[in-house]
Amino acid sequence: MRTVVTGAYGHVGANLVRALLDRGDEVRAADKRQTEALAGLDVEHVPVDVLEPESLEKAFAGADSVFHLAAIISITGDPTGIVRRVNVEGPRNAAQAALACGVSRFVHCSSVHAFDLERCGPELTESSPRATGDHAPAYDRSKNQGENEVRAAIAKGLDAVIVNPSAVIGRHDYGPSRMGELLLQFRDRKIPVNIGGGFDFVDVRDLVAGMLAAEQLGRTGENYILSGHRYSPGEVGKLAAQVTGVKAPRISVPLPLVTGLAPLVLKLTPRDQIPLFTPDSMHTIRYSPSVCHYKASKELGYLARPFIETIRDAYAWFDEVC
Repeated sequence: MRTVVTGAYGHVGANLVRALLDRGDEVRAADKRQTEALAGLDVEHVPVDVLEPESLEKAFAGADSVFHLAAIISITGDPTGIVRRVNVEGPRNAAQAALACGVSRFVHCSSVHAFDLERCGPELTESSPRATGDHAPAYDRSKNQGENEVRAAIAKGLDAVIVNPSAVIGRHDYGPSRMGELLLQFRDRKIPVNIGGGFDFVDVRDLVAGMLAAEQLGRTGENYILSGHRYSPGEVGKLAAQVTGVKAPRISVPLPLVTGLAPLVLKLTPRDQIPLFTPDSMHTIRYSPSVCHYKASKELGYLARPFIETIRDAYAWFDEVC
């Protein structure tokens, strides 16, 4: 089985590649970069740019399956247009390249942000409204549009499924990701206050298991939400304190106050840094429905482990690496 993973050196990619190798696959890591995330692993690195279709066709040649992970996550809008280009043109180019190369199965990793968090009501499912309109953050709209490009290729004969993870957290987070950075900031006492709201967090290992199940069992053209458990930032801080022994923040700040200050915080933050709390990130935790993975559980056998296990194992990994 020859499998290609775009965005292979990212957080999800680093875990997915390891699972594919454990499965016995021949893995081709298709990415613009080559980092320590896959150091020492028996993979073939192929440089690709998802905005260059020729590089994708070269990477996909002879592949049985493709997992398309390459994307740009943004909580600061899309001032240059690169978020939309990578998240919309990237899936279009990857899906068309897979179709041209005769790939047997294409798994597109989207996000729950492809749905309208503000208008979906108390529960988010695969049938919830999509992220369209200016009220939705640019990243959310780009993920929905990227899915539309994949569906266009499905209409032309591509055998593809789409998975929608919530906020990914866990091991092999070499970046670290923003969720990994959140854990490290709690550990290092760099987050002084608790705020309300919440979001759903999924263990990266459960996400990977769900993606592999979607590749094998998912119905062509279907979406599968791969979520975990909903917690507020303050609750995450308490779990982090339980694992690390570092005291959690004691002061709680009303969510509306933090939301109102987010634009100022973003404006005052140096350009080479991204604050955890921006207007887009506050939109996420303000409109935080319960994210339902019933469909994935029923059709794929998907399970989400206890979140305390995720926190404990993530910190154990960071302690080994950092």
